[in-house]
Amino acid sequence: MNTDTSLELKLLADPTRARILGLIMESAEGRRSVSDLAGELQLRQPTVSHHLKALVDVGLLERHPDGRLVWYSIQAEQVDRVAEVLNGSHATALAEGVLGRIVADLSGRFAGVFAPETVERYVQESYALLAENAKVTRYLPSLASRFAADRLSALAKVESGGHDHIPEVLFVCVQNAGRSQMAAGILRHLAGDAVRVRTAGSQPARAVRSVIVTALDEIGVPIGGEFPKPLTDEVVRAADVVITMGCGDACPVYPGKQYLDWDLADPVGLPIARVRDIRDDIEARVRALLTTLRVNAA
Repeated sequence: MNTDTSLELKLLADPTRARILGLIMESAEGRRSVSDLAGELQLRQPTVSHHLKALVDVGLLERHPDGRLVWYSIQAEQVDRVAEVLNGSHATALAEGVLGRIVADLSGRFAGVFAPETVERYVQESYALLAENAKVTRYLPSLASRFAADRLSALAKVESGGHDHIPEVLFVCVQNAGRSQMAAGILRHLAGDAVRVRTAGSQPARAVRSVIVTALDEIGVPIGGEFPKPLTDEVVRAADVVITMGCGDACPVYPGKQYLDWDLADPVGLPIARVRDIRDDIEARVRALLTTLRVNAA
């Protein structure tokens, strides 16, 4: 038996079994009988017995006969694993509720610009992209909210023709955890609200690398709540300048935009001294970019 795979399948494929395990886990004595569970779940005892037998067969539960009564408890070596999967299931259900609120909030924010159905599609898609592609696991709903809002803002600019004349710059690297984040942080720091800045990665990492945060902190540049995110079409279409850093042909090309490729070493695995060199190179390039954009640097 492979408990790692069978456990999640048994739990997630059948909510009744997940509920049974949860009730046993929450009980004061760590055990439940068929009659207890049947009353709690409002199911017939033969139905509960069927589920209990399946959970015993895969090694999640063990039986404890006590005269004419039989108690069921979670196998000692599986307690942590069961708790982990039950918490994951709860987190998924919680995220679904939070996403509904995010859709409602963003629908109000973009009222008159996008229909609620469009907002919902972007929220759901943004959540899926971060969960499946970028592999971001911490604070996923709130990150999905920021990601969806940013994408919708970019799409709004594209569809309106972008009449506010604020230049938009998109930095793209492979993992969106090093070079692009340093460039974006420095540009935001120097230009303030005079430039809109976005970042993306062709293969996003799990988080911005700590050495990047350290290198920026040394020159007084905050990273804020930035996080790696995948490259999407609307942010490219909204950008006036697209700057790539080692991501090859991942970025689509649209007419009327300025494309630059900055040949910079990848800071992954490099000592802090080398990361500082890359940071300083990026700062010089950003300052030159501001000159071409006719934006005063701080």
